[in-house]
Amino acid sequence: MNLAPIALFVYNRLEHLKLTIEALQKNSLASESDLFIFSDGPKNNEADRVKVVALRDYLKTINGFKSVTIIPAETNLGLANSVIKGVTEIVNRFGKIIVLEDDLIVAPHFLEYLNDGLNLYESEDKVASIHAYVYPLKSELPEIFFIRGTDCWGWATWKRAWDLFESDGLKLLAEIKARKLGREFDFNGAYPYQLMLKMQINRLNNSWAIRWYASAFLNNKLTLYPNKSLVYLGGLDNSGTHSGRNSMLEVALNNGRIKVGGIMVEESRAGRLAFEKYFKYLPNRIKITVSKYKNLCRLYWRILISKIK
Repeated sequence: MNLAPIALFVYNRLEHLKLTIEALQKNSLASESDLFIFSDGPKNNEADRVKVVALRDYLKTINGFKSVTIIPAETNLGLANSVIKGVTEIVNRFGKIIVLEDDLIVAPHFLEYLNDGLNLYESEDKVASIHAYVYPLKSELPEIFFIRGTDCWGWATWKRAWDLFESDGLKLLAEIKARKLGREFDFNGAYPYQLMLKMQINRLNNSWAIRWYASAFLNNKLTLYPNKSLVYLGGLDNSGTHSGRNSMLEVALNNGRIKVGGIMVEESRAGRLAFEKYFKYLPNRIKITVSKYKNLCRLYWRILISKIK
């Protein structure tokens, strides 16, 4: 099998990272895979510097892979800049990539599933990525299915798809509005993805993921999902850049193998409806958070809307 390089993005969460590495090492393809670790630099305070130094000392001890390459940043790039820069570097060099962050715990067949998907759909222009996490959906779905757009928790892609990434959130939002795709982009109004994009534009978040989703969505590209998750989100403890406590995202890891292929390369209506239903019944605290951000953004939005109408 032609295996994709793994890019792991880390910062200062040593204990989370250890769990990520231990789980990844248990994958049967780990010893045949090249691991590139992008270590972001510390912010301008001593406490942060100490954490980053301790984490980098641990990085030097990692084994169990075909090779381990550590790419340390001297200054703090921030998660978005680190991911965008690192993914671009790897896909330009190797043509494809598997992407992880330092708080994701993966199942034993995680690498197998992503590599199978990358190899099968490499020449299928409609497919932008392979994704390993899926929400704890209640609906009965096929073993694998496609959804329009992309996602960000344990994923893989090719250079041809990443070349579509648009970093300008304002440009993405303007196109969504011009093409009247807002409601579909928000899963029939079930989740405020446009709000997330507006927040990114106004520097109230620095999400690369919302721009990746919007870039693929506007190009009508698909992402492959499993019906049971191969990724557990270990960072939902308020320790991460964009994470918070949310039991609604917790899943039981799928320890079985997933057979990739044998389905039409088109968006699954059942899958999309399952996502909509899940988003619709997220707890009230999510809606409260959204309301808070709306208040923070209101003045920015008035300026923004006047520019893009």
